[in-house]
Amino acid sequence: MDAKTTTTVELDEDARLWLWHGVFGQRADALLHSLADELPWQQPHLTLYGREHPIRRLQCWMGDDHAQYRYSGLLLEPVPWHKAVSGIRDKVTALCGHSFNAVLINQYRDGNDRMGWHSDDEPELGVQPWIASYNLGAKRAFAFRRRGQTRTGHTLELAHDQLLLMSPGVQHGWQHAVPVRQRIHDRRMNLPFRQIVENR
Repeated sequence: MDAKTTTTVELDEDARLWLWHGVFGQRADALLHSLADELPWQQPHLTLYGREHPIRRLQCWMGDDHAQYRYSGLLLEPVPWHKAVSGIRDKVTALCGHSFNAVLINQYRDGNDRMGWHSDDEPELGVQPWIASYNLGAKRAFAFRRRGQTRTGHTLELAHDQLLLMSPGVQHGWQHAVPVRQRIHDRRMNLPFRQIVENR
């Protein structure tokens, strides 16, 4: 089936979200299993308040040779493009109209795995970062809140084979998170594609 898009929400006049449904159709199930079985997953540690803790998910940083990425004190060196991920990137680029040279693939093994509040605003992403986030597997909440606030302002339920595009204003004015959902027992895969800027 052809992917269909709707403008999901305007978080504010500068921050817009778009959502595509059915990006790969029946192929999506096979993609989920291929990525889970074939990617070189890692679970690095972050230092918080002087103590090291493993991140609450598995991840794989993939991209072009130059596409180093640093967040929360971690320096990530890209692994080469996996054929299936490269194909996803090509489809995402065609739908969104934006080019991407790297992706931080996250695997949430069940509802206990999570992502804390953050913005994708590292210097490597440039001043106008477009982020295209493709999702496979279990439906999970994707929450947004304004910078400087603690109350959730909006939540999307991102489902299997959906693609979310975030405008640069989302990163400038908002944070997002994947909260714990203990009732969820299935795996979820999230592929947020980014454009790493050289010579920054």
